[in-house]
Amino acid sequence: MNQDKLKVGVIGVGHLGEYHVQKYKAMSNVNLVGVVDNEPDRADEIARRYDVKAYDGHEKILEKVDAVSLAVPTEMHFEVAKDILSKGIHLLIEKPITYELDPADTMVNMAKEKGLVFQVGLVERFNPAVVKMESLLDRPVFIESHRMNEFTIRGIDVDVVLDLMIHDLDVILHNVQSEVKEVHAVGMSVITGKTDIANARIVFEDGTMANLTASRVSSKTLRKIRVFQPNAYISVNCLKRKISIIGLNVEVKDLNDFPQLTPDTIEFPDRDPLADEIASFVNAVINGSEPVVSGDDGRKVLQVALGIIGQIERGSRSFQAI
Repeated sequence: MNQDKLKVGVIGVGHLGEYHVQKYKAMSNVNLVGVVDNEPDRADEIARRYDVKAYDGHEKILEKVDAVSLAVPTEMHFEVAKDILSKGIHLLIEKPITYELDPADTMVNMAKEKGLVFQVGLVERFNPAVVKMESLLDRPVFIESHRMNEFTIRGIDVDVVLDLMIHDLDVILHNVQSEVKEVHAVGMSVITGKTDIANARIVFEDGTMANLTASRVSSKTLRKIRVFQPNAYISVNCLKRKISIIGLNVEVKDLNDFPQLTPDTIEFPDRDPLADEIASFVNAVINGSEPVVSGDDGRKVLQVALGIIGQIERGSRSFQAI
């Protein structure tokens, strides 16, 4: 029976990697061959929990799979991904693609040369509220995003731009059909020694402007994207998978002869963006199609993110307690 299924492995089964294991196990067209982690006890724990085999090195699992999810720390992405791609194995790599552009280019080119699916795990692109927003966009003038987290030790191997802001940056770069003209950024370290709070203002060649704020030292969790365009104001709550639209209806006038504003709210409470992301990867491998979030997309958002980080490093100050 399993001969007709896509053989998949998960390399790196920490907090996020375990979710990949869950999603693959629930898919009828996938045979989850096994898991790998640099902490053998963790690999054994996940293997027992999900009734799969644990491997003590990624080289061993590569002999048995068609595709893998890579969810190791970012500093290990390049070395492990090179091994995966050189073996002709399709790859879903968690964000960010790498720390630097040269290794990102190497991976993207390796995948293209071998005809492999190379998808980057920017999961917000699969949020149904974001997908709906994309279908409603028409000449956006201003886009604003806020992404706030309470502090945890997860993700602190990178700064907040590559940890959190990168999701909104990817959504914006994907939807604004124009090149970046200017970037203005500020930020500071609060706890980690890396940037923990950041704000970036992006001006595009076509005049569209975007303002992005990210913090991982907030008192609450917030995930919102707002779009202002000539015919509507669109507000997306990514956390609740809900979109609100206030549209301009020029067909109906009020008593003062002004067009009516028509509100509408759509919710997607039962959708699972990570499950949709992984299903999209599997389908791209099976069908030989381009992934929704390609290696080129991952490289593009990294380039702009590194520009933001560079500006912050040149001008930021560390937080000073009162």
